[in-house]
Amino acid sequence: MSTQHINANVCITFIGGGNMGRALISGLLANGFEAHQMTAVEANAQTAINLHKDFGIQVIGALDQIAFDFSKNNVVVMAIKPQDFNIVAKGLSSKLKHASSPGPLILSIAAGIRLKDMSRWLDHQRCVRAMPNTPALIGKGITGLFADTAVNPDDRALAQTICNAVGQTVWVTEEKLMDAVTAVSGSGPAYVFAFLEAMQSAGEKLGLDGATARKLAYATLEGATQLAHNSDEHAGILRERVTSKGGTTAAALEVMKQHGWHGILEKAIDAASQRGEAMGDELGQN
Repeated sequence: MSTQHINANVCITFIGGGNMGRALISGLLANGFEAHQMTAVEANAQTAINLHKDFGIQVIGALDQIAFDFSKNNVVVMAIKPQDFNIVAKGLSSKLKHASSPGPLILSIAAGIRLKDMSRWLDHQRCVRAMPNTPALIGKGITGLFADTAVNPDDRALAQTICNAVGQTVWVTEEKLMDAVTAVSGSGPAYVFAFLEAMQSAGEKLGLDGATARKLAYATLEGATQLAHNSDEHAGILRERVTSKGGTTAAALEVMKQHGWHGILEKAIDAASQRGEAMGDELGQN
């Protein structure tokens, strides 16, 4: 399906106009979609005003005001908190049905909500699950996607097009792997921020002023990441190239090795994945 075809035929309704919803709207407008193709459902009056003012899209205050044009290819982006999904989905369910239409494609970016529960609450099968991360706010996100066999290739392409508006996308082949996506990339920015905190703090303890320590830490992380992106070699090889025997880097890495930092990070990511699985169990009980 070409981008031109998608742009000409799609109408997107955002349930929720918070940070991630705003990021997607902004990204889509920058990538060929037009304001008249988008509607947001947002109960907060000031947020609704800001959405209309900033993007020129239609904003409505409640689910019962939704009026799908079933001659179009409709998409509903569920950009709401996971704990609100059940109630919102049940309220939306009656709006999705139309005798001559398969109904809208549902794209959920709510963490932990599984397809079986989403489909049950919505009474609807045309659903895709997505897990973006916060760098999407500046167009540098990465989103993990999963859909079952009820979703055809055109729908997959459409879901991917929407998520690509805020960065990159990857598909996983099993839904349980969405917990791993959540643990690695969904929660991942927090690990990076914690690492930056530690680097800056260490620089300050060695006598650098805060602004200098911050600049050194942030620029180093950005530069190293870009270097790794532009190389076909494993990160371990790149690490070895910076590490001279008996040098300063080797001294630092030896301390990290002694404290088991690699294992600590693996355990942390595993804990995040397990928590994601448990959240799915908890959220799906209703």
